[in-house]
Amino acid sequence: MGAFMVGLFNAAMPLNEKGYYFTILMYGLFSAISLQKSVRDRLEGISVTNIYYGLSWFSTVLAVGLLIVGLWNATLALSEKGFCGMSFLLALFAAIAVQKNTRDTSRPSAQG
Repeated sequence: MGAFMVGLFNAAMPLNEKGYYFTILMYGLFSAISLQKSVRDRLEGISVTNIYYGLSWFSTVLAVGLLIVGLWNATLALSEKGFCGMSFLLALFAAIAVQKNTRDTSRPSAQG
């Protein structure tokens, strides 16, 4: 997330465009964490409604899609577009990994 923010700060684009990418990052992080939680809850037998599960998937795909559309139409160098896309995907991965590890370590050990 830090790399995305640094790249966004240093990019030569209007402030409203920076706001768009920041909003997409926040939306993507929220949707990825929500998706990971709902998938894990389903695997563990915890009740998750189908509408919430579907909305989690839709939100994650929508966030990635909106980033792709924004980068496609951006007047950035190709290397900046690649950096922005990769740092976005790595931020989503990091948020999921941190949430998963936090959930795993917060449970009491069954070893006794």
